[in-house]
Amino acid sequence: MATTTTGKNRSILAGLVGDAPVTETPKPTGEGAPRIGDRLSTLARVTSGDYAEKTFRLVDPARCRMWARHNRAYSLLTADSCSDLLDSLRAQGEQEFPAVVRRVADDPNIDWEVICGARRHWSVSYLRNVEHRDIKFLIDERVLSDEAAFRLSDLENRARQDISDYERALDYREAVQTFYGGVAVRMAERLEVSKNWLSRFLDLAKLPDEVVSAFGDVRVLRENHARELKPLLTEPGSRVRVLVAAKTLAERQAARREAGDDLVEPAKVVAAFKAAAAGQDAGSRPGPSATTQIRNDAGAELFTLKPKSGGRLVLELALASSAPNADFLAAFERELTRVRPVS
Repeated sequence: MATTTTGKNRSILAGLVGDAPVTETPKPTGEGAPRIGDRLSTLARVTSGDYAEKTFRLVDPARCRMWARHNRAYSLLTADSCSDLLDSLRAQGEQEFPAVVRRVADDPNIDWEVICGARRHWSVSYLRNVEHRDIKFLIDERVLSDEAAFRLSDLENRARQDISDYERALDYREAVQTFYGGVAVRMAERLEVSKNWLSRFLDLAKLPDEVVSAFGDVRVLRENHARELKPLLTEPGSRVRVLVAAKTLAERQAARREAGDDLVEPAKVVAAFKAAAAGQDAGSRPGPSATTQIRNDAGAELFTLKPKSGGRLVLELALASSAPNADFLAAFERELTRVRPVS
């Protein structure tokens, strides 16, 4: 099924030979000539190029797939993350803005791949498959090269808040190699952005996987986090400590997710990395100089560290604590790394 952005030429021609609705009191004489003249003028503008006519299609979303280089993580879309769009589709009963697609010929079960419109595709599919609503996917078919498709997708999503910095960073990292020969300046020129702006996202994409996992959810990662962590990862010794701390943080985030608890906030993750990096400097923190009580993020007591002579520590567990064992293990590994630096 098709729909159009403007009236068809045949609609204009039909108005020239048929009766038009009267919306005001007819003038006694001379009223017909201006009306016909206006329509002829409109027809002339259509044929001369002042108006661009575009045909959209309403299709089954199952006949579409995501473009392999789509810059949104489709697997992360949920009814919660798409709730605003779902509500709009339910209220209007149709999709307001078409997704941009291009035709494919390598799969008999697929006709188009989606360049822009992953959330729209997911939401229409959800309403069809889960709520069994009679709704179709509105598409705008284009002929695009891969590089043009990348630029179009980036332009549409650059200002959106529902696509994470990290998703965008990964897209840029691949694009700069694939389309621009690894030259960031060339890519910045094509995207019409500053080289510094683009470099910040490319730095974000360079974060080690261990550090990314420590945040617990890639959607909370921001380009400013990469700016703060970049100096810590540049110096070899500091980098080792950060990666050790990252493993501990990732385990803690996984335990929290499994328990249904809130993840450790990004600001606290960054602070933990900075503390780990500082603890490596010239052995400046060989151990606590006084009794130290260790608690989890919720404030529950875990254990107490008491310094002893001969480079020893006594650890007293708070066995009556309400904290899960995972918090004990994570805190122990964190404190061990702090007081006994990895060489």
